[in-house]
Parts: sequence; structure tokens; C-alpha cells
Amino acid sequence: MRILGIDEAGRGPVIGPLVLCGVCVEEKKLKNLNRLGIKDSKKLSPKRRTILDRKIRKICDHHIISISAIDIDNLRSKDVNLNEIEKIAITKIISYFKPDLAIVDSVDVNPERLCREIKEIVDDDIEIIAEHGADDKYTIVGAASIIAKVERDREIEKIKKKYKVDLGSGYPSDPKTQKFLKKYKFENLPDFVRKSWNTSQKLK
Repeated sequence: MRILGIDEAGRGPVIGPLVLCGVCVEEKKLKNLNRLGIKDSKKLSPKRRTILDRKIRKICDHHIISISAIDIDNLRSKDVNLNEIEKIAITKIISYFKPDLAIVDSVDVNPERLCREIKEIVDDDIEIIAEHGADDKYTIVGAASIIAKVERDREIEKIKKKYKVDLGSGYPSDPKTQKFLKKYKFENLPDFVRKSWNTSQKLK
């Protein structure tokens, strides 16, 4: 039995991509994952995440979908909301692996609705579980959460190096991010900034 876990990183930030990751493993290999002491990525230090990221990639297959700020803005301009954007990516990851069971950290306030909507798109034979806090409850989703977070952090570091700027974490609540954005007029914002976010719109 092949089990897939799916989680995301970067739903809320005004800067950088939204990254979704699927981690897939044979059920008998789950015990190898359990031994790593995996938790929700937000509860781990960056150093610990990087170490676990390498170990998870050795044990499991993984598939990453990174959605750029430009793509997010384009989709939102066509009335595709963030939940819908994530749902499209989730179904792509499930279709890529075709597992027996897919466990998803729910992006919808109503996990049952998300389950139904995914099942309408993917193969009928695949069992779907969608829950809030799945990254804490299921090791396989915690593993996906770690890879997604490490991947997004790398993308942010690339932006910082390329533009030689410290823009913080990219979250609207980060003073460094706020300071970076205030240097720009709305129409001059770099393409790695989500212009459809309220934080950006306030610069108009």
C-alpha cells in the first residue's frame, strides 16, 4: 500500500512562491520515517528541518509544485481563490503518484468538502483523508510539510542573493518585509511580490 502525504508552505506571505509538496512511501517504510522524529515543520529549527529534509528525500519519493507570486496574482485576477489554487496543485500531486491513500493537510475550513472536491477530480480508487493539523497527526504529512518549508526557504534565499537585499521572511507581519515593500511604489514592485495581497494594495 502506497501512502501519500501533502502539505504546503507559504500560503500567507506577500513575497515569494507558494510551495506544495507530496511525499509518498510504501506503508512498510513508514516505520523508517517515524524513527526520524518528524514534527510539523513550524515546530522545528531551520537547521533541524534541513537535516530531516535530506533524510526524508532518501526514504521517500517526493514531488514539489512551486507557484510563483506572478502565477498567484494571475489566477486571483481570474477569480481563482487561494484554496482553489492549492486544490488544483493537490490534485496534480495525487495524480502524479496515484497512491492507495492520500492524506492532505486541509486548506479548506471544511475538510469534508475538500475531500469531496478532490475525489471528483482524481481516480475513484484512491482513498482521501483531509484534516486540519494533519502535519502534526500523520508523520507522512509532517514530512511533506518539512520539504515544502525547506524548499520555500531556499527560494527566499535565492531572491535575497539575486537582489542583494534582506526582505525578511516575506510575511506581512515581518518588520523587515514591511520595510522592504515601503521602498516601492505599487507599480514598481518586483515580480516576486504578490501584488494581489492587501499589504501590496495598500501601497497604491
